[in-house]
Amino acid sequence: MEAANEPVNGGSVQIRTENERPKLPNFLQSVNIKYVKLGYHYLITHLFKLCLVPLMAVLVTEISRLTTEDLYQIWLHLQYNLVAFIVLSALAVFGSTVYIMSRPRSVYLVDYSCYLPPETLQVNYQKFMDHSKLIEDFNESSLEFQRKILERSGLGEETYLPEALHCIPPRPTMMAAREEAEQVMFGALDKLFENTEINPRDIGVLVVNCSLFNPTPSLSAMIVNKYKLRGNVKSFNLGGMGCSAGVISIDLAKDMLQVHRNTYAVVVSTENITQNWYFGNKKAMLIPNCLFRVGGSAILLSNKGKDRRRSKYKLVHTVRTHKGAVEKAFNCVYQEQDDNGKTGVSLSKDLMAIAGEALKANITTLGPLVLPISEQILFFMTLVTKKLFNAKLKPYIPDFKLAFDHFCIHAGGRAVIDELEKNLQLSQTHVEASRMTLHRFGNTSSSSIWYELAYIEAKGRMKKGNRVWQIAFGSGFKCNSAVWVALHNVKPSVSSPWEHCIDRYPVKLDF
Repeated sequence: MEAANEPVNGGSVQIRTENERPKLPNFLQSVNIKYVKLGYHYLITHLFKLCLVPLMAVLVTEISRLTTEDLYQIWLHLQYNLVAFIVLSALAVFGSTVYIMSRPRSVYLVDYSCYLPPETLQVNYQKFMDHSKLIEDFNESSLEFQRKILERSGLGEETYLPEALHCIPPRPTMMAAREEAEQVMFGALDKLFENTEINPRDIGVLVVNCSLFNPTPSLSAMIVNKYKLRGNVKSFNLGGMGCSAGVISIDLAKDMLQVHRNTYAVVVSTENITQNWYFGNKKAMLIPNCLFRVGGSAILLSNKGKDRRRSKYKLVHTVRTHKGAVEKAFNCVYQEQDDNGKTGVSLSKDLMAIAGEALKANITTLGPLVLPISEQILFFMTLVTKKLFNAKLKPYIPDFKLAFDHFCIHAGGRAVIDELEKNLQLSQTHVEASRMTLHRFGNTSSSSIWYELAYIEAKGRMKKGNRVWQIAFGSGFKCNSAVWVALHNVKPSVSSPWEHCIDRYPVKLDF
């Protein structure tokens, strides 16, 4: 990422990356100043309500002074102006109807499920390295490189690889890849339909995303065939869009639910590893072997008003940022063949810097939508002061912790989580779900943000009115965000992936 203290997009966001030496405590952040700032945020946020109270008091006082004669005179006035009254009433009814019919429909998250593979597919460090040594394609340097990456990755000893990669030699066949896709997608969907008691034929929209495995018939067609979805279902199959495709799928489903009334949308997010394991010695292409693991999620969305009471969340915002016009960004996550013709996904050394640029663009767009007015006023005042007086004033860094209660950061790797924790000035609790998901399940690509949300629920932390920020990065290069609000105190779903292990978490990570 770029150097510290350099404002971006007019100074709205500032990203700091270098390791700073410990400093003396900032005495401006004393307890008294802290509570003054909290009081300021409360005052500005509720300013309209506070001003409304005296106005309502005056209005009630004036109404209470009306006599019977006053009310009679008002009635006579309406009778003498009956035509004008009827016209104004008709216009008011017409305007209200147009407003209600044209406003965006609310999108509710009824429930979701995450696939939990069987224990037989677990792979610990030792098993991973033992199997890698039996694969003659890897030389000693590649084996040592994978060992170091694995030790520093943040992955635990209970992540999962597909059955085809447990075989010696591995069998990355089309049939094995289809079996992995069916196990993950159908496993998540079976739980979802069971928990929600939804008839699959009631589904009007189906969106499936998987970057690296796109067979014919498509993955979405496999789901239509398995569950006998109706013939006019609007199905979409997104490929090659990277780990942030889960948010893209949610955004597409949201748009479809604005068009098609009174229906359900199902989003399935997964990745397929069987045919995408790299059997070469190019180090930039070996990293995905150490990070990516089996996982998938299925989400049920609804635009039916009657589903609000039983739904977990309401979708508030989706913000998508694409940096593909920049060559470095376009090439930083790239599927290609090495010099020996072996296919894999290459990760550029510029990946974190590019991710930082995409993050800045995304949160600059998201900030005005979610930050309290108090934060926006502070930023605006700082910007105006800097422009008018040419003051050497640092741009105000918005505090996103005032906008969100929970953060689901894509578990792409330890470095990704570390950078966002530092740049957004988050606490360890804010990134706990991401770190523990990476430890327990590894990088499950686009579905990782749902394992993280399930972790927060399993810990009993999701309360009514809480706001959740899901943020993910993907090839292209993209940074996408989704914002949800909890409709009530959310309990973990039946068959949560954390159901039998949540008491062991959080675990202490040694790096």
